[in-house]
Amino acid sequence: MLFRSNILTGLIFSLFSALSFASPVDINSADAKTIAAAISGIGLKKAQAIVAYRNEKGPFQTVDELTNIKGIGAKTLEKNKDNISLQSLN
Repeated sequence: MLFRSNILTGLIFSLFSALSFASPVDINSADAKTIAAAISGIGLKKAQAIVAYRNEKGPFQTVDELTNIKGIGAKTLEKNKDNISLQSLN
């Protein structure tokens, strides 16, 4: 029983370690599923709206542009600042 407990503890630790070192999502190149998984408070529908906005208006120049999308506000951006990047500005 102790062996199972140690394995479970190790798996949980590994999961949290991987999550804490995850790379920020590039909102100028990521698909909706990736965006939804990476940004807290953003579900698939809002992530699809981010991709649609990007396709219509071009690449995001600033992260703050996300607030132009209905349902995404300053609190969501502040909470996720470290999870969002703008690497692809083609």
